[in-house]
Amino acid sequence: MKIAIDAMGGDHAPKEIIQGVNRAIQEFTDIECMLFGKESEIKKYAIENERLSIFHTDEKIASTDEPVKAVRRKKAASMVMMAQAVKDKKADACISAGNTGALMAAGLFVVGRIKGIDRPALAPTLPTLDGKGFVFLDVGANADAKPEHLLQYAIMGSIYAENVRKLTKPKVALLNIGTEENKGNDLTKKAFELLQNSKLNFIGNIEARDLLEGHADVVVTDGFTGNVVLKTIEGTASGLFSMLKDIFMNSFKNKLAAGFIKSDLMQLKNKMDYSEYGGACLFGLDAPVIKAHGSSNANALYHAIRQTREMVQHNISKTIGDSVKIDSE
Repeated sequence: MKIAIDAMGGDHAPKEIIQGVNRAIQEFTDIECMLFGKESEIKKYAIENERLSIFHTDEKIASTDEPVKAVRRKKAASMVMMAQAVKDKKADACISAGNTGALMAAGLFVVGRIKGIDRPALAPTLPTLDGKGFVFLDVGANADAKPEHLLQYAIMGSIYAENVRKLTKPKVALLNIGTEENKGNDLTKKAFELLQNSKLNFIGNIEARDLLEGHADVVVTDGFTGNVVLKTIEGTASGLFSMLKDIFMNSFKNKLAAGFIKSDLMQLKNKMDYSEYGGACLFGLDAPVIKAHGSSNANALYHAIRQTREMVQHNISKTIGDSVKIDSE
């Protein structure tokens, strides 16, 4: 399979992007990686491998660019060329750690949407206390949503959890302000009814405070709420580790204690590191489009490639399209 990668997207591009590709190309002998970006910069870090090819361009989409305008005007940008390779069937999937809005625009306008999917959803897999993690969607592809959209999100998330995360009958939950059936606003009440009457393994509402407990495998919500919750979780985790660091460094006694539990703290940090699960999938498109975190290092990019490989192997986009077609009938 061929995976197209935006080598110039992200805070640490191209070095960390390429180092992640190097690891993946050596470990997975059934993939080819197509790198889009400045050839002279890419060659500084890329290993020589017949399954790794470089497509030169000097143009890239910056984090400050207006997403839709940038995709329409910068046809030679690394991200747009990457998406076009998928559109032209020269690649099976694509990955970028660049501008999130631009990648969503490239996914919609270049790669294209699955017939029957009203709106795509951005879906990361977030860590849980038990180490299993859960698929969370939508976290920002669409600020607003209708009940029917949340049902489609649940179908797509469930298919991914079952095929890629290897979960039997994944448990689907609806993010709400209470667990009772009649809780929430008009959107969640109507979505609850649709989910309850679906063929999914719907377990009901879940509150934000219980997300990390591991009660559900797939959690659905509208993009505005999902984005706020995601950034709250990220900010809380970052703040907590920062406070722990300050505590352990403020006296000799605490520094000594930190030395004894350093390995345990590292295990805790790794357990809460969502990069181990890969990138955020943009579900609902004709081919897998993966958004790696903007601050992705080589390890995060490697896992994004691993995840993308599994999505292509299980033909996730076609499975989603077939499921939506059957559901609509």
